Amino acid sequence: MMSKLDRNIRALLTVAFALSFFVFGWLSHSAYEPGKRIQKPSTLDEIKKTKKLNVVLLNAPSTYYIGVEGPQGFEYDLLSAYAKHLGVTLNITTANTIKDAIRLSRLPHIHITSASLAKTKEREEKFNFGPSYFEVQEQVVCNRGMIIGGNFPRNVEELAGLRIKVGEETSYSETLRSLQADGYDINASFDAELSTEELLEMVASHEIDCTVADSNIYTLNQRYMPQIESAFIISGREQLAWVLAPNSKKLEADMYSWLNNFNQSGKLAQLKDHYYSYMLFFDYYDNTMFYKRVKSRLPKYKKYFKEYGEMYGIPWTLLAAQSYQESHWNPKAKSFTGVRGLMMLTLKTAKLLGVKNRLDPKQSIKGGTRHINQMLKNVPDEVKGEDRLKFALAAYNVGMGHIIDAQSLATKMGLNKNIWSDLKKVLPLLSQKKYYKTLKHGYARGSEPVRYVDSIYDYRDILQNINEEAKEIKEQKIDEEK
Repeated sequence: MMSKLDRNIRALLTVAFALSFFVFGWLSHSAYEPGKRIQKPSTLDEIKKTKKLNVVLLNAPSTYYIGVEGPQGFEYDLLSAYAKHLGVTLNITTANTIKDAIRLSRLPHIHITSASLAKTKEREEKFNFGPSYFEVQEQVVCNRGMIIGGNFPRNVEELAGLRIKVGEETSYSETLRSLQADGYDINASFDAELSTEELLEMVASHEIDCTVADSNIYTLNQRYMPQIESAFIISGREQLAWVLAPNSKKLEADMYSWLNNFNQSGKLAQLKDHYYSYMLFFDYYDNTMFYKRVKSRLPKYKKYFKEYGEMYGIPWTLLAAQSYQESHWNPKAKSFTGVRGLMMLTLKTAKLLGVKNRLDPKQSIKGGTRHINQMLKNVPDEVKGEDRLKFALAAYNVGMGHIIDAQSLATKMGLNKNIWSDLKKVLPLLSQKKYYKTLKHGYARGSEPVRYVDSIYDYRDILQNINEEAKEIKEQKIDEEK
């Protein structure tokens, strides 16, 4: 039988246990009161701790691609500047379509998704958008040949009966479906696999009549696809914005603050100017103008083409033709990407080649010739004869990485990767997702180096013909004097 002392001790123990449980609960509650609560590290804290900014970037010319000088693109440059501000490394995951980008944005380690995404009402319900960095309008883009055919549309009603295709899960698909719901007769199909650039190429080749593209994407591609033409604007002004990881308020606030300062400093305007403020067209087939400049401009620089062509074993007519293709023999030429001079050298390339003044014709021609010579050394030994120069010129234009990718693709397609006539069949495929997604260097404007090389050889042939005619005239005069 329990004694009175034992009962007292038991009672005291019960009271003590209850009191300790109460105190523990009170302390726990206090620890989680606002201002005292133990918080999970924010997305921004995680980025700074790991020293990595994990981003999804759309592999497209308006966003991110591997150029001659390495990674570039408006959105890539913008995010690189932000990563530099944070003092962290930009860790890139590439997406081939907007649908891909949206899917990848949901991965737990991704901090920012940048894919020229318009901040639409439908998307704002699904995603956590950060600051807007660009304003665009959607444009209906159609094949220019339809103007002659009389069926080029100028408003929504005139889209009836036309073959229209846009990307699935894009702002364009939202716009067209909304118009269809309003009763407009629009024969549109929606493709989840094709990028906007691929759809523009289909318009250029008239596989489809029209597509829809943001104004910035149309501007970038118009120069390379002269067969496309903006028909009319189909949306109001829309803001392109980044998609941020959920629950990233500190990151969002920091990005707003940084972008505001970046904009006020004038750097955002400079970046937009760098990529978009141009309408640069090359008159590839304007032989009349070429003949005129052969007489008015070429004589000033011909001796330098000959001097350095002989020094590096490259025909001077080819060097002169390339220079015309690059700058029209304008020593002060400047492109939208910042390359300058007769041979249109980038600042980085000029420094590597020892060119101190890109606007000095002699230095520019010497540097450009040395650059081609370096490209020639990087051309695989299996490439022979005149094709070596063509491979080198293509690499000068698009980068050797993409040439190697094209060779790999040529082999897969049963073509000879070491001859230009086969490589030029493959290079245009580098702008198609089903091909470039499997290649190391990703997207490239593959049609451009083909046009570039063909154009240079057209000019070279004309120069050679002019030289032959000049020799014949000179020999004829000598014979007459005898």
